[in-house]
Amino acid sequence: MTEPIPPISLPPTLHPEQEGEWLRTHLLAWLDQEFLPEPVNQQIAQRAAQVFVRQRMEGENDVGSLLVAILTEMKAFDFSQSFYSEFAVANAVSDLLLASLGIDRCCGQ
Repeated sequence: MTEPIPPISLPPTLHPEQEGEWLRTHLLAWLDQEFLPEPVNQQIAQRAAQVFVRQRMEGENDVGSLLVAILTEMKAFDFSQSFYSEFAVANAVSDLLLASLGIDRCCGQ
């Protein structure tokens, strides 16, 4: 029988706004590199960072829970001018957070 994957947590935050700016910058770079740089990418990165900061200020440290919160709240975002969806954004945020923790997103280690 396979073992469940343990949850991955970020350390408690001391500077959520600084973390949010880091996320906004890195997510925007990812969005611009993955397809074409588009003006809407700035809005996407800003909105995802806002959700992330609010969740961190509320004490959320679990990466999976952060991913679900971003996915849920980005459903209300108008992606009609973008190549992306709320799923792509939430997954990109998760990948960026895992990379910041030194976790290889490809192989889980």
